[in-house]
Amino acid sequence: MAASMASQAAARGLRTSTSKHILLDKLKCTWLSPRRWLNLQEYQSKKLMQESGVAVQRFYVADTASEALDAAKRLNRQTHGGIQDAKEIVLKAQILAGGRGKGVFDSGLKGGVHLTKDPAVVGELANKMLGYNLTTKQTPKDGVKVKTVMVAEALDISRETYFAILMDRSCNGPVMVGSPQGGMDIEEVAASTPELIFKEVIDIFQGVQDDQALRMAANLGFKGPLQRQAADQIKRLYDLFLKVDATQVEVNPLGETPEGQVVCFDAKINFDDNAEFRQKAVFAMDDMTESDPTETEAAKWDLKYIGLDGNIACFVNGAGLAMATCDIIDLHGGKPANFLDLGGGVKERQVYEAFKLLTADPKVEAILVNIFGGIVNCAIIANGITKACRELELKVPLVVRLEGQG
Repeated sequence: MAASMASQAAARGLRTSTSKHILLDKLKCTWLSPRRWLNLQEYQSKKLMQESGVAVQRFYVADTASEALDAAKRLNRQTHGGIQDAKEIVLKAQILAGGRGKGVFDSGLKGGVHLTKDPAVVGELANKMLGYNLTTKQTPKDGVKVKTVMVAEALDISRETYFAILMDRSCNGPVMVGSPQGGMDIEEVAASTPELIFKEVIDIFQGVQDDQALRMAANLGFKGPLQRQAADQIKRLYDLFLKVDATQVEVNPLGETPEGQVVCFDAKINFDDNAEFRQKAVFAMDDMTESDPTETEAAKWDLKYIGLDGNIACFVNGAGLAMATCDIIDLHGGKPANFLDLGGGVKERQVYEAFKLLTADPKVEAILVNIFGGIVNCAIIANGITKACRELELKVPLVVRLEGQG
């Protein structure tokens, strides 16, 4: 029961990744996660890759149906640079939630991803996507409004592989992880055929060496000239990893086309939020429009908040203690209304703002404060609580446990 509550909180956005833990357990690694997710749309990640010389499909971004039609026409005609026209075009609704292909629009259109050879159809489809809500298994029940679409060249894939670069504490730096079995859940591959998972530790001072990149390319199944091409893409991906202060660059699939190209078809990039001060251009792309408003407000005060469906609000410091508090409530028949982690070094104003967030939730019928003074000064918490109780006119029961001096 306790584990179920921790899992629920983690699934709702805790800065851990269960699937990555499974994979890295197989690899004897430890996954490091940022404080919170930086949310980038697919086209934004592709643009970052493109700027680092990584091979991606040709694509354009459109905010209107006419722009989408123009983009499709540009892809569909030969350019002066000798690039052949796109044989097929893929139109993708840009939202952060997964499962777009099987989603449904409130315009009646089914599917947030469509393939066509006719540019005119792109304009018609975009007209039924833009400004309408797309509902998938990962969106709220009312869906998410689509404001942007990506119009891209559709390429045939003759073979799919998996490749990622991620931080590994046990190796004191980044590692490359790859498998010739791409285009599917890498966790399944790790569980069923662990011998098909390959790992290369990267020397943080020397970077990815030519022999490492070629060896990984060979392990991924690339042969002949494609091996050298794949190795080049691997080195460029590492350059991107360093350039943007990433904690993970995951490409699935890293594909091979019938024409003999190695292309990064889909990628996920996670960033180190501690590097925000020197990655201002990247963090300026953060798309908060799909985030929960309460979670967005909490992030402004450096609070880690995740809404749950119970009626007992939790006010805790430290992610581990916060999850344990949620589990204790559940164990005794209650239901936590949220996960709220103050962290260490909290100020009185943050305590006050945290109470504002908790009391604004109409589901909350009681508040439980559980603070360990080892990483925070309990006097600050106490002052913040009394100020909040006076000024917010608290009307629900409040239970406070402060342990330690800070």
